[in-house]
Amino acid sequence: MPTPEQVEAALRAQPRPVCAYVYDTAALRIRAAAVRAALPPRTTILYAVKANNRSEVVETLARACDGLEVASGGELALAVAAGAERIVFGGPAKTDTELAAAVAAGAQVNVESAHELRRLDRAAVAAGVVAEVAIRVNRAGPALPGSHAMTGTATPFGVDEAQLPQVLALAAELAGVRVIGFHLHAVSNNLDAAAHAGFVADAVAWSARQGIDLRLVNVGGGLGVDYLSDATIDLDDLRARLRPPPDGVELIVEPGRILAADAGWYAAEVLDLKHTHGRTFAVLRGGTHHFRLPAAWGYSHPFTVLGVDDWPYDWPRPMVENAEVDAVGELCTPRDVLTRGQHVDRLRVGDILVFARTGAYGWDISHHDFLRHPAPAFLVT
Repeated sequence: MPTPEQVEAALRAQPRPVCAYVYDTAALRIRAAAVRAALPPRTTILYAVKANNRSEVVETLARACDGLEVASGGELALAVAAGAERIVFGGPAKTDTELAAAVAAGAQVNVESAHELRRLDRAAVAAGVVAEVAIRVNRAGPALPGSHAMTGTATPFGVDEAQLPQVLALAAELAGVRVIGFHLHAVSNNLDAAAHAGFVADAVAWSARQGIDLRLVNVGGGLGVDYLSDATIDLDDLRARLRPPPDGVELIVEPGRILAADAGWYAAEVLDLKHTHGRTFAVLRGGTHHFRLPAAWGYSHPFTVLGVDDWPYDWPRPMVENAEVDAVGELCTPRDVLTRGQHVDRLRVGDILVFARTGAYGWDISHHDFLRHPAPAFLVT
């Protein structure tokens, strides 16, 4: 996909060698509005901060959505600082300190186990409040299509569905917690709108059968984008298939990737071009320590070439034409690969490779300190 003019201008203004993330807050707001339009009435949208925790991104989406979903004490502090009106705290490894902070912040907690439920009860009683909770459940049955299954298989997430009656019985005995619903996040990066709508309908129906005073059903995130093309889960199809939850029940979604991915670009200047053992390598000022997702998921992330005509040296400029190149990084490992075998019409040392769809799970999941190379610049428009 072409690089937007404002992104190209921001990159051309950077000192050489260029290495930067560019985030577009207008794109964040536009995508949040599109996701909201695809969802039925009585649906609450919480941005999943784990996708991109840059403060400008978090603050923009805290306002464009209904609040934030966090999964650590650090993310909770970001959400509080961003002034989020609604905060939901999930994740399987909450400490006592984090649970106390969640109670103090008025966050609703998605509880992962009986042990965690007891610890949250203790924190709430100590604070003199009753904490409203959703029980995260790892339901039986087949999972949604997508990159990572969270339920329907052995994972560390949530309460096994067979153990739910005991957990609900325990909750009824505790003075500091009140179960108001369920958290049923099932998959990451699903592109099948029909399957996703079917999952949401089934999650609501299942929750209504569990014998509690049901006030919310949290179906998590999972609305996907395709990194090998410009495809996204079909929001129009999703809109046509989804139905409002029953009166008195709130539907919660926690998208991250679909909100942030297309609002970010990672760019790295070509430092060298090398041909070895039949392959051509574009060696970048950057790599997987900045953008780990391609290596983690085992795919080649597409790029566009931003040509830079300036050449500061007094020898011929290395160049390839009509060639297949591997885009590799500056780390001392053969696994520092962003793209393999992408065709280029022309590529020169000093040109910039721009990787679109990197606004989510880019910098945030990467091993920044390996070899201690400088971090990229972060440019926010």
